[in-house]
Amino acid sequence: MAPFRRWADLPPDLLCRIGDRLDLKCYASARGACTAWRSALAPPSPALLVLSDARLCPSAASLPTRRSFDLAAILTGARCVGSSNGWLALSIAIYSGQSVFVLFNPVTSTEIILPSLIYESRWVSKVVFSPNPAKDDFAAVAICDIDRIAYVTAGARRWAVLDPVRLVSGDQLADVVYHDKGKVYCLTRCGDVLLLRLPERRRRKPINDEPGPSEPEAPIPIAECALGLRGRRSQYHHQRNLHMICYEHLRQRDPTGPLKLTFCSETFIPYRRLSIGPLEPDLNAPAMVEPLLPDSNLPFNPATSFAPPYNTVSAFTNAKSIVLCEGNLYQIWRNASCTVTLQLPGGGHHRVLENEILVLRYYPRRQPCWDAVTDLGGYSVFVGRNNAVSMYAEGVPGLKGNCVYWIGGRGRDQGMVFDMETGRSIPCLPSVGGIPGALQSTICWYFLSDIVNSSNNSGGRRFYQTRSRSRAERSQDMEE
Repeated sequence: MAPFRRWADLPPDLLCRIGDRLDLKCYASARGACTAWRSALAPPSPALLVLSDARLCPSAASLPTRRSFDLAAILTGARCVGSSNGWLALSIAIYSGQSVFVLFNPVTSTEIILPSLIYESRWVSKVVFSPNPAKDDFAAVAICDIDRIAYVTAGARRWAVLDPVRLVSGDQLADVVYHDKGKVYCLTRCGDVLLLRLPERRRRKPINDEPGPSEPEAPIPIAECALGLRGRRSQYHHQRNLHMICYEHLRQRDPTGPLKLTFCSETFIPYRRLSIGPLEPDLNAPAMVEPLLPDSNLPFNPATSFAPPYNTVSAFTNAKSIVLCEGNLYQIWRNASCTVTLQLPGGGHHRVLENEILVLRYYPRRQPCWDAVTDLGGYSVFVGRNNAVSMYAEGVPGLKGNCVYWIGGRGRDQGMVFDMETGRSIPCLPSVGGIPGALQSTICWYFLSDIVNSSNNSGGRRFYQTRSRSRAERSQDMEE
């Protein structure tokens, strides 16, 4: 009798055929089964999150696999304001211009409804958040208007809106990136960088009135919940509950969204089961905002912060992003307008082409401290609505090193790749292999949680690892 062959010995071509039939969740799980399968199956990320005109559900158009993975439906009318580690940050209008912010995982359909953001202006341009969020463990930061930063951590009942950031005349906040241990780097249109230090995240659990383990509550109709809300000591809590009720009604009426009703102790509180202590107006611990530049370079001045001719070019590159790569901080500038020819203060001219991209690295011990670089050491960066990501490109199919991957302009623009060597941008995802074509809305770059480049956190080059393998290797490194 012939011996049984191991699953790891499946021929790679057969394994790839099987992988072509799997959804994103199963495909990622198959890659984590063993080393042989991980080598045979191309990584699904990086991908472009796109919405097709012919379909209501988003899809992840993968660059390495050159195929499209279907994802769970997003509520109609939701606006994506952020993405990180497989999660999306959605802004959903509910009534009278009010919005509720939701962290949504389109692979697992998991939702985390964030506390209300009470602010006189309701425009939020971008939200970044901590990796692998949970309902009792998360942190999020948002850009409000042009000069405000808001943040919220688990256990708080609303966002904390900081005082206006001190900016030079005509400047405004342009981008934020979440870094390890609650550090958030904030970039302005003029190129100034601020560092927001978030407080340590805290968990808050409800207290049972009755001793002993509590029994699960039977589902309560939404109308009864609305009538049975415990009296609150501030108008804010009524507003939050109303926001949640309206959001759940939208979820039920939307045919594209999952038909479910979410109950949580933060939102609906039955009379008998739960009680909470005195309600504080804001449970967020204080956060600190400080300038990145050393005292010798303050106050911020583009003329002294950027090496020539970039001190002049900075005013004409109105699309700016910030990213960390191998422990270094970079600014990504793009001329989103037409080609311009600049007259330099010291004489001469400098031409900046339309959609030309400049990459500047931060040198804290130099003055000027920002200067342009011609390569990224084999890495590539992905900027846009997503929390900016850097990846080492060698060995990743469909990916090229020393490139900036971006999404052009507004509306239905393609994903683009700028080659730092040639100085040109080309579409990075042609309409082949079943990937949606021109009739699509490109939202952001999309990465799964186990394959985001660890350089944003620890500076290593270990990519596409399962969490268990990462933990095992860390333990081995400590033993050695």
